[in-house]
Amino acid sequence: MARKMLIDGELDKSNEEETHYDFDLFVIGAGSGGVRASRISAQYGAKVGICELPFHPISSEVIGGVGGTCVIRGCVPKKILVYGATLGNELEDARNYGWELNERTDFNWKKLLHKKTDEIGRLNGIYKRLLANAGVKLFQGEGRVIGPNEVEVIQVDGTKISYSTKHILIATGSRAHRPNIPGQELAITSDEALSLEEFPKRIVILGGGYIAVEFASIWRGMGATVHLCFRRELPLRGFDDEMRAVVARNLEGRGITMYPRTTLTELVKTEDGIKVRTDHGEEITVDVVLFATGRAPNTKRLNLESVGVELDSKTEAVKVDDYSRTNIPSIWAVGDVTNRMNLTPVALMEGTCFAKTVFNGQPTAPDYDNIPYAVFCIPPLSLVGLSEEEAIERGNGDILVFTSTFNPMKNSISGRQEKTVMKLIVDAETDKVLGASMCGPDAPEIMQGIAIALKCGATKAQFDSTVGIHPSAAEEFVTMRSVTRRIAASKPKTSL
Repeated sequence: MARKMLIDGELDKSNEEETHYDFDLFVIGAGSGGVRASRISAQYGAKVGICELPFHPISSEVIGGVGGTCVIRGCVPKKILVYGATLGNELEDARNYGWELNERTDFNWKKLLHKKTDEIGRLNGIYKRLLANAGVKLFQGEGRVIGPNEVEVIQVDGTKISYSTKHILIATGSRAHRPNIPGQELAITSDEALSLEEFPKRIVILGGGYIAVEFASIWRGMGATVHLCFRRELPLRGFDDEMRAVVARNLEGRGITMYPRTTLTELVKTEDGIKVRTDHGEEITVDVVLFATGRAPNTKRLNLESVGVELDSKTEAVKVDDYSRTNIPSIWAVGDVTNRMNLTPVALMEGTCFAKTVFNGQPTAPDYDNIPYAVFCIPPLSLVGLSEEEAIERGNGDILVFTSTFNPMKNSISGRQEKTVMKLIVDAETDKVLGASMCGPDAPEIMQGIAIALKCGATKAQFDSTVGIHPSAAEEFVTMRSVTRRIAASKPKTSL
């Protein structure tokens, strides 16, 4: 039986005699957000169906897989490669810790890729079992919306089956964007980068976001020659400028060649690889060119506009309200397809809030304040709350900036010249900690705990009264006593 929904604290009684539907909820897209919404909705008693494209590590318009981008061709396989790249640096550092290693240490790319593929296959199976155990009916095929309460599944053999449903949830995620430049077909995206048959020894990466700097770190850590081209003066636009500069120094320090304020104008196939031309006239010959120039919401084949669902005119993202509802009352959307905050844990939060709102009588809007981020470059960057620039732009009063730069204990023996940097942004009037950031080993693990403190509204005095764990890098967050700088509310924002 279809469920009534609670909106603004009142039960919807607009149709006392419920229409019969095949499903209470049908979800298009079985990635992180779609699977979470399906499972929680089923736990609340809804009859749920979900469809997803057939599994493959490299996605296309007709290939995907249960688990979605994060599990199959995103966060999880990337982190596996980050571990692999980090171990190469660990081997270098181990020599000064007494480990006598042979001068020649070989890296087997194909072996790592095989292990990675096995792991994502295992996770794909786990996600399918999670759906089955929750009582969610899984359909393999491409989903389309053909009415406010009707979906169509195009099965693998081409046959089409339609189902009626009280609610439709769009959770189709996003797909890598390719810039339109001559020779663009010679480049790859992050999908293919995670499944290359041969290890690339020479690489150009176009982009300055987290995907670009992560792959630069991965391939450099495995021994490749890496060129990183990006449009701004520093990579990671939108992050704290001071921490962006730290990441840039670390990338250069590990041997990555940086090309700031640079884009690519042409790719040409040659006998020796791919010749890359930049807008400054440089020519670089490499084995692989990676486009890491952003992602676009995956909406083109959903038939949404014919049903009347509003899309953003620029990004083609599904437009939703605070509760993830579109302009069509029975159609909802969560995750990257809405282009709000494109992170896997955020999609999970949005999916949970959707289920509470629609099937548990508990209207719940996602809370986007103090969501922690991590960039898994080597060493990683992580932050939560406001950057210094964001705090200044809000202009709610003077801010205090506390920083600590130090040589990690491990580096004092290994000899690696790479500083850890930590930072706290504090409201001068209320003493409330507005933001925290760190670039250094274990930064994401540390920042997850800091995020809890900020979510609870912690003050700098409470940080200071917390006893540190010694010896650890994390204790620096509770021992920063001296103000690095005080910034008046009127100071204009700068951006690099």
